[in-house]
Amino acid sequence: MSIAMTQPLYQSSTFGWISIVRLGLVQAAIGAIVVMTTSTLNRIMVVELALPASLPGLLVAIHYFVQVIRPRMGFESDSGAKRTPWIIGGVGLLALGGFGAAIATTLMGVNLIIGIAAAIVAFFLIGIGVSMSGTSLLALLAKGVSDERRAAAATTVWLMMIFGFALTSGIAGKFLDPYSPEKVILISGIISSIACVITVLALYKLEGHELENTPKSSVQKTPFKKALADILSDPDTKKFTIFIFLSMFAFSAQDLILEPFAGIIFKYSLGETTSLSGIQHSGVLTGMLLVAFCGSSRLRSYFGSLRSWMIYGCLASALAMFGLVVAGIVEGAWPLKLNVFVLGLANGAFSIAAIASMMRLAVIGGSGKEGVRIGLWGGAQAIAFGLGGLLGASASDLARSIFTNPAFAYSSVFFIEAILFIASAYMASQVESKTSSP
Repeated sequence: MSIAMTQPLYQSSTFGWISIVRLGLVQAAIGAIVVMTTSTLNRIMVVELALPASLPGLLVAIHYFVQVIRPRMGFESDSGAKRTPWIIGGVGLLALGGFGAAIATTLMGVNLIIGIAAAIVAFFLIGIGVSMSGTSLLALLAKGVSDERRAAAATTVWLMMIFGFALTSGIAGKFLDPYSPEKVILISGIISSIACVITVLALYKLEGHELENTPKSSVQKTPFKKALADILSDPDTKKFTIFIFLSMFAFSAQDLILEPFAGIIFKYSLGETTSLSGIQHSGVLTGMLLVAFCGSSRLRSYFGSLRSWMIYGCLASALAMFGLVVAGIVEGAWPLKLNVFVLGLANGAFSIAAIASMMRLAVIGGSGKEGVRIGLWGGAQAIAFGLGGLLGASASDLARSIFTNPAFAYSSVFFIEAILFIASAYMASQVESKTSSP
């Protein structure tokens, strides 16, 4: 019997679909913990504990801003033989932070100061855990997936994360009624434990010898600052980093103001604005699936490159934002639902193309530094999300203090976001042909 036939299937140099789905399960586990902390605990602080909405907003911002350490986490995972321990360790820290956040939230009902202090520590752990696990997971995916599968693989993994969001929210919501602090702690602990078990099982013997890094001694190891400087010296890397920041900033800035806009200007009820959010998310899902389908090896010559999807996705997003500008000006006489669906479609298309391009650039840049590159772009994305959510809502408040008509106030913010999407498209066009292949 030949050597090739006796080798385990998991040691293939490229991941098959089963391996991609296994990594998707890890991403779903990460999403399950994160959604509990950023959504469920957010609602408990504001509704059940009657605390200011700015408190959970600042806590969520902490977990984003901590992710500036992503490049360092990627650098350390590049230095070891395997990325699996970094993923498992990161999910473990994330689970600890998520469980701690649930305990801290219940403490706020007893002693507000102690509860807030505990929550700050917990959200720091969440940020570190997401940085460790998410960066290493995407670096492993980038290294293990063949070029023609990257768009579809990125879509699969991200859809499974969204599935983790939805499943956790639905199940936890049923068991949390009626509310009690003990239930919150118990359910958070169960979710965190299940996520850890799923992660370990999904990663078991997944990272074969062909995907291992060559461990570096302390003498051979390049200092982190030099490694980061070397990567940033590449013009394409620098331009792509700016593109990621601008596009994700514009993407996230709309989150906190779209539903209030629909409620105030279009007189939508609470149920209708929630439904509008669902329409946007269905558009995002459609856009992701569209890029995955068109990025297949048979269709890529007809539907353009990943760079084209990034450029035109951002331009379409800008066009949809200009539509919202008009919607504010005409104050109601506008197909808002269709506009929001198109916005989601364009957002989903450019974002999944950006993730697939990120994976491609990480590998093309040279073996052994995938983690630093992924970490750099992941950090830029996290900071953009943190700033986008805070500044988007703040800009809306500022505009409403300037304009007497709230419709004009919202339109002015949407106009700024449209300009940011145009700037993002320009930066994507400046990245050379490394991203041209799907």
